[in-house]
Amino acid sequence: MPFRPINIKELIQQECDADPEFKKIWDDSRMEYELLGQLIKLRKERGLTQEELAEKTGKKQQAISKIEKHEKSPTLTTLCNLANALNADIRIVPRI
Repeated sequence: MPFRPINIKELIQQECDADPEFKKIWDDSRMEYELLGQLIKLRKERGLTQEELAEKTGKKQQAISKIEKHEKSPTLTTLCNLANALNADIRIVPRI
């Protein structure tokens, strides 16, 4: 059976259009996924491993891994510590 390409964004949009409850859950989690994606990207751009980031924040590598895999939501304090260790700021800006 050949594989066919899947457009994830299109599938999510279809599900959002069809199911208001799914749309609410997706919208509520979208920001968290985007923020975690930015943290992972920045960690890699800085050339840091999860272990090195853990050392800088006083966390265990496993904790960093769980946060990055979205298995555990970081506290605000942890999020700020991660941003500081990555020499980054967290900002809340109005949506346009």
